[in-house]
Amino acid sequence: MRYGIDVCTLGEFADPGRVVEVAVAAEAAGWEALFVWDHLAFAWGVPSADPWVTLSAVAQATTRIRLGTAVTALPRRRPVVVANAVATLDRLSGGRFVFGAGLGGVAAEFAAFDDPADTPTRAARLDEGLDLLTALWTGERVDHHGLHYTVDNVALAPRPVQERVPVWIGGHSSGAMRRAAQWDGWIAGGDDEDGNMVMSPAKVAEHVQRLRRLRGDDLPFDVALVGVSAPDDAVLVRAYADAGVTWWLEHIHGRRDTYDNLLARVAAGPPTHDRSAYMTAST
Repeated sequence: MRYGIDVCTLGEFADPGRVVEVAVAAEAAGWEALFVWDHLAFAWGVPSADPWVTLSAVAQATTRIRLGTAVTALPRRRPVVVANAVATLDRLSGGRFVFGAGLGGVAAEFAAFDDPADTPTRAARLDEGLDLLTALWTGERVDHHGLHYTVDNVALAPRPVQERVPVWIGGHSSGAMRRAAQWDGWIAGGDDEDGNMVMSPAKVAEHVQRLRRLRGDDLPFDVALVGVSAPDDAVLVRAYADAGVTWWLEHIHGRRDTYDNLLARVAAGPPTHDRSAYMTAST
């Protein structure tokens, strides 16, 4: 089990300075990643931060933690622009980026800007967009003429630092599970808006077994669970680790608690944190 932070960059966390403060505290406390939401929540009346600008600031303020989106609704973005943004962030962070992707669960973020909001179209755009992203990240020339996107003999430069940027898929639908099995990881929401765990270890284990069947192999595969914990919740996270979770992502959002209390939770470290062991390993 590895441990990261997932920041809901809405409301009071739409201030990128606060996310940077959380990131710096997280790295100092031994967390290994920081993910941010990617929503156009202002379309439905809630302040929201741009993930790429925010993560760029985080990349400059940190040196070790992995960075990523949890998750980007790729169907409402131009894949070529996302490919360039991810490559830039991966280089800026020294190869620390993880790309989380999904359909996008808020119809208003599509409809308000005249983007297709129906599920079949979004699913088709997501699948085609992911294939296009990974082709562009190779740095080779891409000649793509698909149903939704066209790239006419273009090579992306510079390409990402990582040979392959990890792609994690979010969602619980059958389509999301199928898609996750084809890529490098699955991001699951384990808590509700009020900070209660709603996905049991047994249910996670069922999903992990399903993913394994869909993949048809035993190769390494990440399962990231977004949840809530206290610093002494070793038993809780061990149960999820036994179920197949490889990343615990502590959920940081305004409905859970005050900013100061959430920052203190981050500073306290992961649920099974051994600060001395971490600092020895990182030096």
